[in-house]
Amino acid sequence: MRRSRAASALALVRPRNLLIAAAGVAVGGVLALGRIAFPAGLLWAMASALGLGGAGNAVNDVFDLEADRINRPLRPLVTGELSREAAIAIAGVAGGFGLFAAWWVSRPLFVLALLALAVMLAYSPWLKARGLRGNLAVAVVASVPLVYGAVAVGDWRAGLVPSALAALLHLAREIVKDVEDVAGDLALGRRTLPIVWGTEAGFLAAAGILILFVPLALLPWAAGWYGRRYGLVVSALDLGVLILVARLVRGRLAGARAALKLAMVGGLAALLWDRL
Repeated sequence: MRRSRAASALALVRPRNLLIAAAGVAVGGVLALGRIAFPAGLLWAMASALGLGGAGNAVNDVFDLEADRINRPLRPLVTGELSREAAIAIAGVAGGFGLFAAWWVSRPLFVLALLALAVMLAYSPWLKARGLRGNLAVAVVASVPLVYGAVAVGDWRAGLVPSALAALLHLAREIVKDVEDVAGDLALGRRTLPIVWGTEAGFLAAAGILILFVPLALLPWAAGWYGRRYGLVVSALDLGVLILVARLVRGRLAGARAALKLAMVGGLAALLWDRL
């Protein structure tokens, strides 16, 4: 069934990913404030993250069109429900709004927004073809919302530790995506990690990153930076991550990306619950 133009535009920007990014900004702000509160600056920062993420996702689809014909044939540009010109226009409006919202909050947030948007725009045309370096770049940007929210309320340091932990989950997810996308990436001549070193190496790399995440996620609790609630949720989260590691080591890819997205939501929930 053909989607409406509005539904296609929504699919282009990937609303679930945007909501996770906005939630990350909110949690970063709450950590910096030390309480549950949503001042105007934090709300503007959340809106900015929605715009910037939407722009990055739209541009990604423009440059990934040929690969998506193989890897993701239901994407709106592949089906013809949206044109490339429409996608570029959506990216321009979303990105412009994201930068304006950041500028409205503060100069430091605007600078961070510019840097994050630059990396997102460079990812598909240049960075993705550079293998692990591209994965690292997108993982760092994807984990920025926690710092973004902290910057919006004036204490960027509060977002550093959770952002570093989030970057590990994002890095593992990016490698898993590369394993899924081998066919399309080969068609574009990209040299991603699983293409250069083989899919088994991709599975093992993602599993190794997640094994590193397990003790590091508990470290803030052990050090007394976060309380018992954080420790309880992260202990359960670590168990799920270890189950996923066992699946990846056996070369089982089904559901891995969704599981890692759920782990990100669980991590945000642990941080937020700790401040209730």
